[in-house]
Amino acid sequence: GVVSNIGVSFVQDGRVYPKMIQTDAAISSGNSGGPLINAQGEVIGMNTIIFTTSQDRRGAGSIGIGFSIPINRVKKIIDLLKENRTIDRNYYVGMEVRDIDAEIARIIDTDLKRGAVVFSIARKSPAENAGFEPGDIVLSIDGKQVLKSEDYLIEMNDGIVGQEKIFKIIRGDEEMEITLELIPRKQSARQRY
Repeated sequence: GVVSNIGVSFVQDGRVYPKMIQTDAAISSGNSGGPLINAQGEVIGMNTIIFTTSQDRRGAGSIGIGFSIPINRVKKIIDLLKENRTIDRNYYVGMEVRDIDAEIARIIDTDLKRGAVVFSIARKSPAENAGFEPGDIVLSIDGKQVLKSEDYLIEMNDGIVGQEKIFKIIRGDEEMEITLELIPRKQSARQRY
């Protein structure tokens, strides 16, 4: 098989797959977690997901599109697990974003066609405390461009409790930075996003 693309990010079934290696190497439903190896015999990734025509897990076979986690990302995850024994992604932001369509662009009076617009913010949430306002347009998170709401989801769902995310936003005509700390979700509260 060959590597046909790198840095592919997508969301599927509520899971986020950031910066994946795309390959047509044969990956079946039974070898997820196995190594993706280059011609020199070096592990370059961990096989994770395939696109399949099957509707259930029995006999699901590859249609030639598979994805692997890059080995450097795998190493970082292993280091985090060794250090903390867990990766806590159960944090709360309190902010919903949407793509900028024609109607939203008219309402917030912008000519921008890229970015993710802050649609709503929960009261007393980390997003409100950080200074976000409805109508803010998110352009980047930690220096990674946000062209649409899916980019926002990919970056945010890859966060870890306690981490600080730096947002570049546009509010009206002003460009600014906002720092948001990912705080643990309160188990007792019913928090949607």
